[in-house]
Amino acid sequence: MQMRTVSERAGVALGTLYRYFPSKMDLVVAVVSEELDLLEGSIERRPPRGGSAPERAVEVLMRATRGLMREPELAEALIRSLLLSDIKTDFGERMSGLLLRAASGPPEDIPADDPRRLVSRALSGIWTMEMIEMLRGNATIEEIQSRLEITAARLLIDP
Repeated sequence: MQMRTVSERAGVALGTLYRYFPSKMDLVVAVVSEELDLLEGSIERRPPRGGSAPERAVEVLMRATRGLMREPELAEALIRSLLLSDIKTDFGERMSGLLLRAASGPPEDIPADDPRRLVSRALSGIWTMEMIEMLRGNATIEEIQSRLEITAARLLIDP
């Protein structure tokens, strides 16, 4: 991803882009945040309907997957940047919070030492790795969903 290409696609001058986003990573962090805002809004409007905690968590992850895959080049840039960047983002916390909310209810109602917090973070990390596999062409969306369903069913156990 070149900043010049981004400025051309956005229809803004390169200097303007750099004024708002001093580095490529600043731009990536902003895009990740915007994508998470969209996902959170979608989940608020249409909460996951699965009957079990694992089903609801996988529904959230698959919504995120479909949202990112609408623009595979963007998805690849975001995932790569998240993995390689030394800039701290709240991506992991926000994805974990979304999964926790879908599976178990409002995170603020779940004690800080509750194992479900760790499990939601682990499931978020597994999803990130599955996205890499799909972007590399090593997995289909159906295969990813199947693996996430198995993983979530094994990890998300009611306390």
